[in-house]
Formats: sequence, structure tokens, C-alpha cells
Amino acid sequence: MSLIAVTGASGYIGGRLVPLLLSNGHQVRVFTRDAQRLRDIPWRSQVEVVEGDLQDRDAVARLCKDVDLLYYLVHSMSGTRDFAAQEKACAQVVAQAAREQSVGQLVYLSGLHPAGELSEHLASRVAVGEILSEAASTLVLQAGLVIGSGSASFEMVRHLSDVLPVMPAPRWVLNQVQPIAIRDTLHYLAACAELAEPAQGTYDIGGPSTYSYAQLMKIYARVAGLREPSIWPLPLLTPRLASHWVNLVTPLPHTLASALVQSLQHDCVMGSREIDALIAPPAEGLCDYPRAVQLALEKMDADAVQTSWATAQPIAAPAEPLPSDPDWAGRKAYTDIRRISTTATAAQLFSVLQRLGGDSHYFAFPALWKLRGLMDKLAGGVGSRRGRRSHSTLALGDVLDWWRVEALEENSLLRLRAEMRTPGRAWLDYRIGKDSEGRTELIQRAVFFPRGLAGRCYWWAVFPFHGAIFPATIKNIVRDAEKQEEG
Repeated sequence: MSLIAVTGASGYIGGRLVPLLLSNGHQVRVFTRDAQRLRDIPWRSQVEVVEGDLQDRDAVARLCKDVDLLYYLVHSMSGTRDFAAQEKACAQVVAQAAREQSVGQLVYLSGLHPAGELSEHLASRVAVGEILSEAASTLVLQAGLVIGSGSASFEMVRHLSDVLPVMPAPRWVLNQVQPIAIRDTLHYLAACAELAEPAQGTYDIGGPSTYSYAQLMKIYARVAGLREPSIWPLPLLTPRLASHWVNLVTPLPHTLASALVQSLQHDCVMGSREIDALIAPPAEGLCDYPRAVQLALEKMDADAVQTSWATAQPIAAPAEPLPSDPDWAGRKAYTDIRRISTTATAAQLFSVLQRLGGDSHYFAFPALWKLRGLMDKLAGGVGSRRGRRSHSTLALGDVLDWWRVEALEENSLLRLRAEMRTPGRAWLDYRIGKDSEGRTELIQRAVFFPRGLAGRCYWWAVFPFHGAIFPATIKNIVRDAEKQEEG
């Protein structure tokens, strides 16, 4: 039984690879900045957790100790502006630790790319692969668009096709791409752990066929039962304009939309099938794109999406939990607190709270919530199109439109941290307790720490919005909980 380390275990691909490795009989050690974020993941009790930052040499050394194989599955596409330097610094720390701890095999998931000049994001991925390869035997697997429920590439195709019946598009929609189903991506990654000897080299992986990006959208529409969009390639849509357009129409934040758009400026297909000599394709054959779309939609319909691109955080993302109340002393903070007593039970209230956001909106003034999401999108933020991983349940670290679940205690507490663009830091939390008469009480609290004059002006600008929404929201949450009691 081998010991395998996984970085990026809370990300889209890492979160699916870990249970597959466990089912194959491996011991798994995972690396995360915040171990608490893994609390609600089903495989949490089966893995060893090392907590730390990828630039923390001591923490990375602990990760690599006695490890046979390490998967490097992190990137900073939606992180800081200096992401290339950030990725290089993290890769160098991991490479040094792998060398010093004599890790036998590294596996890095990179991206398919053409020969010649590369976008900044693709060039950074190539550089990371080179850094890791100098430290130990490293397999670099280069994949194109990964298609699966919750993947960034799939969400980009899905939202563009769902929203726009007529689509003015840049010329790159005619470029050839070679998508790969998430199940096939996981097949190749998991197979790396079964190799008899350490391997070195760079290998392309992809599905059985190539398509233009325009074809991807048309095929998606057919599989989803929608009318095929009419796509008009226009030479005037520059990559910069296209990335703003993708950011506005899809759930992807501008930084991630920009990275994907840049990677599509040229054909992005496999250069060879040399991978077949090292790792055989799946026994049932590679999954073609139409089938991958169908499987992704079935997962969504069944409310069985395991991981989402939105759940992952960039490697440089700051961890900013809400300070405890005593820590507020001497600091400027605005709050809006509402409370209601109810005959509903704590469990009934909690079940309603877990449906906040997404298709359920916020139980009051859905048009205003959509407007707030649109405003954030126009400002380059995440907006409200990220939705949620599950329709009915939440877990620590889940995204919920422009919020992220920061604290979750069954029948007691739900705290959401805002990830929208604001001149300050914002939270919305719900606590369930007892009032002075022993009845169930729901307390709704919005907290905002302003940043400078702009933050103070922002709070008072949205104050009328809060005055309309917050009283109705808590009232309707209680109403829905009491309806469960009647049922």
C-alpha cells in the first residue's frame, strides 16, 4: 500500500481524485490551508491532513515525508494579478521538499497548448511543470477543456448556450479544441499511482474527437434539448472584450474568464497519443463530448455534483474569517440585526436556511438580488451565476452565489462570507437559539467592515436595499419553516 500526497484536494479535480485513490487501496495525505474546510467532505476521516500554505517550507516538508507519489493539482487562475510569480514560488517550494524527502514520483496536471508563443496562464503552467521535473521523476499530463458537472469549462459552455440564442463571438470560436470528460481525466490521474516504476515526461490527454468551440456550444444545446445558438464570428471582439463578455454572461469571475479566453486563441489539441504506451485508455473507451455533456447534466438533475470549480480557492486567496465579537472593540463595523421567534423547530429552520440562494433566491425580492448580482458582474466580480453545488444541502466551503459558507453547525448556525467586490468585508449569518420564553428564535445578522470613506459610503448607499430585503427575508424563512410544521 503506497502513501500518496495530494495538493489541491479541495479543488474540482482533487476532490474527485482523493476518493478514487482511497477506493483503489492507497493511503492518502492531503494538503490544505484550512483543515476545517474539509469537515463535511465524506472522505475526511479516511485521510491524513496537513495544514499549511504552499509557500510554508515546513508544512510542505511534512506533506512530502515518506510519500511515494505526490499530485500537484493547484493553480491560481482566479487569484492574484501576479499569479505567475505566485505559481512559480509555490512550485519551487514543493520541488525542493520533494527532492529533500526523496519523493519517488510527481504528477502535475497542466494544459494542452500549441507550439510557439503562449498566453500568460499557459506559459505559467509550462513553467511549473519544468520546475517540478527538475526535482524528481515527474509526469506532466496536459489536458484541454475538462467537461463534467461543475467544471469551469462546462459551465462556460453551458451558460453561453443557455443564455444567448444569437451569439456574436470572436474568431477563436472556430479554433479546434479537444475536450476530455472528467471521468477520463481521473482515469489517467489515478492510473499514475499504479505504474510499476517512476516515469518522467510530458503527455497530452484528451477525448476521442476535436471540435470547434462553436460546435461545443451547438452540441451542448442539442443534448440539453435547447435551440442551437446562432454564432457569428466577429473580428472586432478582442480577447479582452471577449473575457469581459464571458464574465458578464457566465458564472466565471473575470480573472478566470480571461484565462480561459486566452487559452482559446489558438487550436488546442493533442499533439500525439503517446500516453497510450504508458497508460491504456479506459476499458470502455474514451468518453466523447456529447456523452460527457449528457453525464454532466444527469449529475446536475440528480443533485449529485461532487465538486465544483467555484468551491476551490486560489492558492493565494486570503483566509478571512469573521472576527469574534470581542475583537470588534475599537473597530468600525456596521451591523443589521433582525430576530423572530417561531413555533418551528431548529431542524425545520435549518433545513430552510440550507436552501438559500441559487434557484431559491433568498425568499424575498428575487429581482433585487439579481440586480445586486448583475452590479457585481459589471464590476468584474463573481455575481450570482455561480449558484450552488447542491439544491438542498450545504457544506463548509461551498459557494452560494457570491457567498461562501464559512461556518456551518447543524440546527444552530449558518455564516456566509461575501466574495463580491465591495469596499470592505461583509458577512451574513443566521443563528438558531431560544428566546426568553423558551421558544425557537432565529437571529439574522449582516456585518460589514468598511474600508475607508468608500466603504462607509457604500454601506449607506445600500442601506435602503437592506431595509427592504432583510426584514422580508427572515420573515419568509420562518414562514417556510412553519409550513413544514403544518405538513
